[in-house]
Amino acid sequence: MTSALQAQALGKKYGKRWALRECTIDIPAGHVVGLVGPNGAGKTTLLKLAGGQLQPTAGDITVLGGRPGSTPAQLAKVGFVAQDTPVYAGLTVAEHLRLGARLNPRWDATMARERIAQLGLDSTRRAGKLSGGQRAQLALTLGLAKRPELLILDEPVASLDPLARHEFMQGLIEATVEHQFSVVLSSHLVSDLERTCDYLIVLVESRVQVAGEVDELLATHHRLTGPRRDLDRLPADQQVISARHTEQQSTFVVRTDAPIHDPAWTVTELSLEDLVLAYMDKQTADNRRAALEVQR
Repeated sequence: MTSALQAQALGKKYGKRWALRECTIDIPAGHVVGLVGPNGAGKTTLLKLAGGQLQPTAGDITVLGGRPGSTPAQLAKVGFVAQDTPVYAGLTVAEHLRLGARLNPRWDATMARERIAQLGLDSTRRAGKLSGGQRAQLALTLGLAKRPELLILDEPVASLDPLARHEFMQGLIEATVEHQFSVVLSSHLVSDLERTCDYLIVLVESRVQVAGEVDELLATHHRLTGPRRDLDRLPADQQVISARHTEQQSTFVVRTDAPIHDPAWTVTELSLEDLVLAYMDKQTADNRRAALEVQR
């Protein structure tokens, strides 16, 4: 099966600063992928490289087996909805649909009209007069009616209220079930990813920290709580993701395929949010240790 997105040692540099570096991932087609990380982690850069809007400084990237943006046929396979849900304020909803039909050879006019009617959007209303949630839904409709094989969404619900966000995500879920395309969705809101995504990428400080199917990641990550213990006393097959200590107690998040039999530990499962925070905490701790080494 062709991968939705493959990157090998991918990097993008702006001046002297790396916005993304050493990014190696292979996302199988057919997944709804959650891309999560703090501001400045490189999420938008990765998505723009995948959409063909940027060219890499280092490494390689392919999307659906081709180079992003390389041909009209390749462009037609990929839909992109940016963070500010871009629509033209002076155009009506109907004019947006006509523009979409002219620009996209795979355009599904029937689906676009039906979705606009289902949303209750007035086709004669200018986009600039719509609410934030309505503009987001219009942008999503344009992306879906393009009939892409891969839909890329960069923080599409960041500015929406909870109800509008819920309606947007519900529409996305229904569309992926009906039309069976791949999705890469970046978001700060892990709760949205938890009910939508089956594949996760955590990106922190321009580097991929972990990538994989959500069920597998949750099955192989555990929180261990027990008497204080140093890292070097843990089994070699337990990769420590994050560690916190008090005078009497240690709490570790570890990754392992093996059962944990040590009776000293209380072992608990992680939520998706716990998992994401553990990898972000790991990077923060690594940076603190590196800073201390430099000072010494």
